[in-house]
Amino acid sequence: MISKKKALEMIDVIADMFPDAQCELKHDNAFELTIAVLLSAQCTDNLVNKVTRTLFKKYKTPEDYLNVDIEVLQEDIRSIGLYRNKSKNIQKLCRSLLDKFDGHIPQTHKELESLAGVGRKTANVVMSVAFDEPSLAVDTHVERVSKRLGINRWKDNVTQVEDRLCDIIPRERWSKSHHQLIFFGRYHCIARKPKCDICPLLEDCREGQKRMKAQLKEA
Repeated sequence: MISKKKALEMIDVIADMFPDAQCELKHDNAFELTIAVLLSAQCTDNLVNKVTRTLFKKYKTPEDYLNVDIEVLQEDIRSIGLYRNKSKNIQKLCRSLLDKFDGHIPQTHKELESLAGVGRKTANVVMSVAFDEPSLAVDTHVERVSKRLGINRWKDNVTQVEDRLCDIIPRERWSKSHHQLIFFGRYHCIARKPKCDICPLLEDCREGQKRMKAQLKEA
């Protein structure tokens, strides 16, 4: 792994590349954001936004989601992966909100993670975006970028990735850095064809150098 100093320097470069990075899931409140993040598992934000454009007009409250048969809700989100399981989790989540939290999204990690379909990543996103609490969610983009750049080891799990990044990045930057790392992974250091040839981090990225050498051999 690279040093903390070098890692923060690389994260600073990413911050300069994507200064305006922000959550791309469309929502008007904490409840909608929680549903959107739940739906986004193994799915693109663009597809989620297409579905929620109609979904959030039809369902405004936890009661709305519970007042329809599960088959109806499944049909509403059918274009999203794992739609059957996600439909069940949405209704379980809404029941918990009404039974335990007076119909409102709770504002602690522990309480959020008690909700169906809400894990550490989702809780971090909601705490950060909805409640402005410094958090650093590790999704597939953040994990891939962190490991490619050598900030984390390839064998590290998502908890270890989060811990390492939070140790390196100042707390007040966690939320912003989370979005900047996502943008870097989503639009630059993409999964299949990363833009290594124009990357300002190539000189310090061993993974990128390997890819460039491999391309030269194939040429």
